[in-house]
Amino acid sequence: MNQWEKLYLPAVLKGMFITLSHLFKKKVTIQYPEQKRSFPKVFRGVQILNRDEEGRERCTACGLCAVACPAEAITMEAAERQPGEEHLYREEKYAAKYEINMLRCIFCGFCEEACPKDAIYLSETFAPSNYARAGFIYKKEDLLIPDPKEDPEGYQKALGHRAKKN
Repeated sequence: MNQWEKLYLPAVLKGMFITLSHLFKKKVTIQYPEQKRSFPKVFRGVQILNRDEEGRERCTACGLCAVACPAEAITMEAAERQPGEEHLYREEKYAAKYEINMLRCIFCGFCEEACPKDAIYLSETFAPSNYARAGFIYKKEDLLIPDPKEDPEGYQKALGHRAKKN
């Protein structure tokens, strides 16, 4: 190392030049509440339990999503539909209890692929933050899409780009 390199002046000047060049480049920061980041169509967000066009739950509690989940994040209990509940559930069997532990979920999409009734899918929204572990266990009421008869705008918004498929 010669005397000039021992001063570290070339390295300092090079670092200053890099810093100054970044001052004039386009900013990549998004001003969050005012601006929203757009996600690609293949983005895998929070799971949603789907309903049909009449507002009935599509889930038949077959358990294929829970079996396909490599993280074992899905738990469910099946129940039989009672007389007079035809307007609530599509099939004779339905999920009385349906929970997803979001702390375990790896957002792989296997549950979506395994479902034969198109009852669960990964939405276009990301999981919100929480302060307690219990807040990350999403129950059936948290996962269900809005009823299309009661809230058609919320139903279409929750479907996202899947609205074109149905």
